Amino acid sequence: MNDDCIFCQILNERAPCYAVHETRYTKTFLDIFPATPGHCLIVTKDHYQDIFEATPDAISMVGHVSTLIAHVVKEELQSEGVGIFQLNGAAAGQTVFHYHMHVIPRNTGEDLTIHNRMPGDPAELEALAARLSTRAYSMRVDD
Repeated sequence: MNDDCIFCQILNERAPCYAVHETRYTKTFLDIFPATPGHCLIVTKDHYQDIFEATPDAISMVGHVSTLIAHVVKEELQSEGVGIFQLNGAAAGQTVFHYHMHVIPRNTGEDLTIHNRMPGDPAELEALAARLSTRAYSMRVDD
């Protein structure tokens, strides 16, 4: 764990999050600066800066969970599609240096963005996290 990493702080319950799902290896929560409502982040429980440090098993588990979360956001939010994004290094747009995957609900006509400068409304994020979490835990994923 890295004490300066916001995702490690979330994993150690020293920072809050809007949790959606958790396995032995990953934690999924809403991005507090969502590109669209339902924008989820899947993070590894072990700290890896990026894909170049992450183990193949960690990358595999994040990918595995991303299929579940993609189904969850698409079905619960009735989105037309889902973007799955993983950025490595500042030049690629990575802003938190802890290996993670973005799962972003998408609809026709929306601008393609991954990061947003406007925070989501806390009450809306809390309610949405509860909806997505209920759906996520009703679907099966091996961890």
